[in-house]
Amino acid sequence: MKKVMLFCIGGLAALVAIASVGPVLGLVLCAAIMYVAWKQYGQASSKAIKFFWGAAGLIAFLAAVGNVPALLGIAALGVLYIVYKKWQEDDHEPMADAKEEDPFVNFEKQWNQLKKING
Repeated sequence: MKKVMLFCIGGLAALVAIASVGPVLGLVLCAAIMYVAWKQYGQASSKAIKFFWGAAGLIAFLAAVGNVPALLGIAALGVLYIVYKKWQEDDHEPMADAKEEDPFVNFEKQWNQLKKING
């Protein structure tokens, strides 16, 4: 049952992540433009060039604010990572405990003990 829930949550998170690829790419592009504008603004010598890079940075910031759905895509990737980790934890359960609790193994042990006592 736990695997089914993990599969459903992972599938939903994957769909949200795939649907948010465009906004995530837009956010990354805007962040890169803002970084370049910030660096160039600090190195600019004339006021006209500073104005240009400041305006470019402001426009990139406003475009980044428009890509708020990208945060959902990033959160969905985080959920996918958590689901993957939980799925891997379930696969590494020790099998030795399962054999000791297996009723058929216990039955065979008891049957062999009864044969020794009676035979």
